Amino acid sequence: MPAEREVIDLDERDQRATAGVTDDHLLAGRRTAVQLVAAFVVGVLLGGFAVSELWGSQEERARNSSVALVAFPASIGGGGTDALGVLQLDGQLAVINAGPAPITVRAATGQGQGVLVRDTGTSRSLRPGGTTWIDVELCLDCVTAFGSEPLSMRFSVETGDGRISEFSYPIALVGSMWQVGTEQLCANLRAMEKRGGGR
Repeated sequence: MPAEREVIDLDERDQRATAGVTDDHLLAGRRTAVQLVAAFVVGVLLGGFAVSELWGSQEERARNSSVALVAFPASIGGGGTDALGVLQLDGQLAVINAGPAPITVRAATGQGQGVLVRDTGTSRSLRPGGTTWIDVELCLDCVTAFGSEPLSMRFSVETGDGRISEFSYPIALVGSMWQVGTEQLCANLRAMEKRGGGR
């Protein structure tokens, strides 16, 4: 009796081998895809955070360097007249920080027809929306100081980033506390001039 021969189906073994290889490749491919997606998501999040931080720091720098002031004559005090009959007085200038960041007002000066204003050298810090009073020395000519044109005041201001900038702001003198406070003094000067005791 002839020996039984074992028949081996080569196709079946190839299919099993191929199936194993294919499964491994699919699992490896899926792992790689998941890793790529995760890396992409992390990259987007980090990139978005970096851009947000950059924009935030740029906005903060812009906010810290922007200046907006409002100023007007606040009060006037004692003083006298010089040899030419010009009033020399002490006064105060009110300054409001209308900007978005704290500032320090380093200096304030103004010069126009018949008027000279200069601060006394004291710096003033101002929070946003805050008001301060700057002590000033005034030289006023009663005849020409209170004309219709506003006085251009120059301010030296230090911002939160340490930069110092200078800019102008016009203040109205007509009808201001400085004009009201000098009316009697100016009337006295005019009376002296009529009597021949002035200019």
